[in-house]
Amino acid sequence: MSGIAEHILSLEEAVKWRNSMREKNLTVAVTNGCFDLLHKGHAVYLDAARDEADALLVLVNSDESVRALKGPERPLQCEDDRAFLLCSLKAVDKAVIFNSPRCDRELEALAPDVYVKGGDYTVESLDPGERSALEKSNSKIVFISFVPGHSSTNIIRKMKS
Repeated sequence: MSGIAEHILSLEEAVKWRNSMREKNLTVAVTNGCFDLLHKGHAVYLDAARDEADALLVLVNSDESVRALKGPERPLQCEDDRAFLLCSLKAVDKAVIFNSPRCDRELEALAPDVYVKGGDYTVESLDPGERSALEKSNSKIVFISFVPGHSSTNIIRKMKS
């Protein structure tokens, strides 16, 4: 692999990368999502997430998990393409594709310094398994507001009309 594609890691590779960052006293932020149709709201969000640490790793929902979360018509783009596009952004250092609706296993393995989530969440509304994994690693949890008027769902709705 070369170029952007080499930034898409397996969980095991990501844990090794995370450990190398820790050895260099560098912090890692982690966020997760479907990122089905990349838009300005995503770019602003990811840039803000990257500002929270020295590096940003994005956990990308697999095609199967997107269907489970969003329905049979999603995703519009395959998991490899979504991860590739994310890694092409300056704010994103690495990506890992995960195959379940929740990423508690990945969060526990990665033990991020910072976990970033959209502003529609609170600590109380986080998935209990994800919250438990973050608490075990003493991860700082940061919520970032959405950019008004920018969502994949709205773009898809507009395209259909």
